[in-house]
Amino acid sequence: MTISGWRFTPRLWSTVAAAVVIVIMLQLGNWQLSRAREKESRQEQLDSRSQQPAVALPAAPVKLEDLQYRRIEASGVYLPEYTIYIDNKIYQGVAGYHIITPLRVGTSSMHVLVNRGWAAADPDRSKLPQVSTPDGSVRVSGVATTATQKTLELSSELVSGQVWANLDLERYRTATGLTLQPVMILQQDDVKDGLVRQWVRPDSGAGKNLGYAFQWFAMALAVSIIYLVLSVKREHSESGKNK
Repeated sequence: MTISGWRFTPRLWSTVAAAVVIVIMLQLGNWQLSRAREKESRQEQLDSRSQQPAVALPAAPVKLEDLQYRRIEASGVYLPEYTIYIDNKIYQGVAGYHIITPLRVGTSSMHVLVNRGWAAADPDRSKLPQVSTPDGSVRVSGVATTATQKTLELSSELVSGQVWANLDLERYRTATGLTLQPVMILQQDDVKDGLVRQWVRPDSGAGKNLGYAFQWFAMALAVSIIYLVLSVKREHSESGKNK
């Protein structure tokens, strides 16, 4: 095929190679789009859950997937002797801790972890923030989330007394011997205890998949352009050949 002195002369091997690469890239882009749609759909479900009325946390074991991101309430007694401090939590550029205290549900042997909020770290890291814990029966309300929350750690043994690098439910069970629900309450009560409770809304992560999809489609377009450029050649005129 010739257009304005340019001839399209693709080679078989380059055509096959380009077609295979382009198809694979388009499939990967479509897969990333489908992942983004799945995450957006899940986020919509979680948003809907967060708008539902609060449910009372029972003493019987529950499933994380049944309550995650729902508003829940629990009544019981705090066990301050089992409080731990999750290190390296940043709030407005200041390093601090998340304060985690177990609550015994009612008069049962079941407990639920309560993330009571953030407290700034002392410049002397050997000194922990002084946090007051209510005595007697209390009613705690907040959002249910997973009780295992990990960030990057270099060792599975990064525990120093009450200061923990990460919250691992099984590790906490082993360390305390407590029977625990698989959920943790992000407390939202307006309690005058000096702790900051401004919880970050979880991101669906769909934006990352959309970015990856754009990259795959852009690469497919780039391969197409390169293939076309390499397959087009200018025709030499007969007069030019005779000179």
